[in-house]
Parts: sequence; structure tokens; C-alpha cells
Amino acid sequence: MNDSRRRRTTAASCLAVTGVLLAAGCGGKAAGSSAETSSLKGTPVKVMVWTPEDTQGSAQPGVRLTAQAYEKWINANGGIKGAPLKVLTCNEKNNPDEAEKCAQQAVAEKVVAVVGSYSLAGDRYMPILQKAGIPYIGGTGVSAAEFSNPLSFPVNGGTPVIFAAHGRQLVQSGCKKITGVRYDVAAAAVVSQFLTVGAVSAGGAPAKDLKVPLTATDLAPQVAATKGSDCVDVIMGTASGLFVKSYIQSGDKTKLGSVVGNLTPQLAESTGGAGSPLEGAAITGYFPPTSDTAWKDFLAATKGDKDIDTSNGANETTWVAFKVFTEAAKKLPTITAKTLVQELDTTPGISTGGLTPSLSWKASTALPIKGLDRIHNTTATELTIRDGKIEWAKPGSTFVDVRKVLAALSG
Repeated sequence: MNDSRRRRTTAASCLAVTGVLLAAGCGGKAAGSSAETSSLKGTPVKVMVWTPEDTQGSAQPGVRLTAQAYEKWINANGGIKGAPLKVLTCNEKNNPDEAEKCAQQAVAEKVVAVVGSYSLAGDRYMPILQKAGIPYIGGTGVSAAEFSNPLSFPVNGGTPVIFAAHGRQLVQSGCKKITGVRYDVAAAAVVSQFLTVGAVSAGGAPAKDLKVPLTATDLAPQVAATKGSDCVDVIMGTASGLFVKSYIQSGDKTKLGSVVGNLTPQLAESTGGAGSPLEGAAITGYFPPTSDTAWKDFLAATKGDKDIDTSNGANETTWVAFKVFTEAAKKLPTITAKTLVQELDTTPGISTGGLTPSLSWKASTALPIKGLDRIHNTTATELTIRDGKIEWAKPGSTFVDVRKVLAALSG
């Protein structure tokens, strides 16, 4: 890998830690299909999922585990038009070269789609998929190529949507002066930009951008630097606990907030549960909270598997991606990569059972911003931490749409 590519990859990996890329973990090795398919007939419908495992940085074993849980669940419920779903897996190891190998494997195996998945190396894998005509359905939204390549069909709006919505939610909850705390890497600057776009659209001030050195272990100076803010937005991913620890030690009472995957139920539990300083925090997500009945199949399919965090945004996105794939595939007389792309390009809307609004990727629904024109779903959800759990911010809440906020940037 040349130096410029290595710098880009390193920056992107650091961005993953900020929380743009949602909660990370670590876990076991990728494996092939293990679902029982004896009662199903027909040729297996092959798809692939890839994700980094057994690696430093943003390991996401839950993405693979979620895909395999969906495989087992759908095959126990009739499969894909009566044929078994077969999920092939690949460990891309947070390495662009390995991500490229995963894409090459997808081509060699003649999969009809890559579904879900998590990889920062979109500039390496998307050209391979595009050349082979294989759709990339519902990636986690952590790579720029996912929002620009015509063979990508994202189910969420990624960083632009969630942070623009988050800025609005913070201001509407009373935060006129916001400080965003994130790691000091160039790739994370975009977080502050979209946070400001959302805050200003709701009548707030531009967000203060507070950078944290990658090597910092005591964040007392950063906590002190947030004085004068109405709210502090903690966007440090799984390292958000470092800030919260220093925040508690300082006795600060400034309201906290973040996007999903940073201020987690686990962090709330470890800092006092219902009495945690995270209680009442404004949390913005892509989907409803897992207490919503729309997640009942996901919860049933993953019940008892402690290695799958059902509140992890990457895992949730993978489940939604498989729902989209299944709904699209059911409409096809013959399921191929080509017919899938045609269906996704022309569908007036695919239902995800309330996990998102109806999804479409027609040209008329694209966000009119160059480089972001594969974003079609511009909605987010306004959540909070209540009694140590992530719930809807208000009774009767639903999706909020920031299309107009973002579209204004195109002018």
C-alpha cells in the first residue's frame, strides 16, 4: 500500500473510533453457513457479508453474527421463495487489500449480492463489485463510495444525515451552545461540519469543535474546555467512556448527548443506571429503539446470543439490509445480481416493517448533492437514555427527515 493510501486508511480508521461508525467490538473468526436447510428446496441463494474481525481498530464481529442469525431465522421461516439462503462470510481485517480480496471472492462465488457488511475500504471493493454487476445492499455507511457508487443501495443516510439530525435534536432540546468532543484526526472534521449544519438550521449557534489527542487517557482538560456550553456532544465511539469518566470526576453537570453507539446503555449502567449522568441524554439514531415492536424478529433471531449487541447500529443496519434483500428477491421470477439491481433501481418502495420508512433508490429520491447522491433515506430517529436504556425521546415519536437541511448545501 502506498503512503497516501495508508494515510487515508489510517484517517478513516480513526474516524471509526469517533462514533460516526457506531459501536465496535471484538470477537471470533468468520465462518461459513451453519443454518439448517434440510426442509427447503431449490438452489441456495448465495450472498456475502464482510466485516473486520480479530484486528485492532473497529472490529465488528456482530455484523457477521447478525447475518448468520438472519440466515438461520429466514431458513426456519421458508427461506427465500422456498430456497435456502446461504450466507458466505469474509474477514476484511480493517485492511483495504483484504477488502479487495473479499470482493474478488464474492465475484468468484457468483453471489447475487453483498448484504449488510462493514468496511472503510469502499474505494477498493466497490469498483470490483460494480464491474461484476453485484449490488452492495445496506452497508453500514462508513465509506464514501457507499454514497456515490450506482451499485450501492444504502438503507441509512450515514454521517451527513445522522449528525445533521443530531444538531437539530440538541438545539430543540434546549442546547443553543454545543461543544462536540472528537478525536483530533482530519477525517473526523466532517462530523463537526454536519453537526453545525443541523444546529444552525434549528436556530442554534455553530458547534464548537473540541479535539482530543489520540494518545490522551485523562480528558480532564477537555472537560474543562467545555465550560460555557449548554450541551456536550461526546462522539468518541467506544472511547466515549474516557470522557464520561473525567466528566464525572469533575462534577460537571452540563447536559450530554451523542449519536447512537457512543453513550450506550452499557456505559449508562456502569455509571449509575437510572442515576447515571447519561440519563436524559439526547441520542440520535437511524432506527427505532430495540424496545419498538418493529424489532421483534431481530430480537427473536438473536435471543440468547450474548455476542450480538442488538443496540449496535452496525448490527441493526445489517438486519435491515437483509430485510431489504429478502423483500426485493421475493418479487423476482429469477434471483440474479442483474435482476436485483433492476428491482432496486425501479422499486417504488420496499417495506422494512417499520424499521425505516419505505425505501426507494429511484433517481427522483436521491439527495441532490454530488458524492452523496446514493443517499435516498434522509431520516433519523430522536432517542434518549431513560432508566439506563435507549428509548424514544418522546411518546409517539417517529422518523425525522433532514432532506431539506442537507439539500440546502447543494446551493
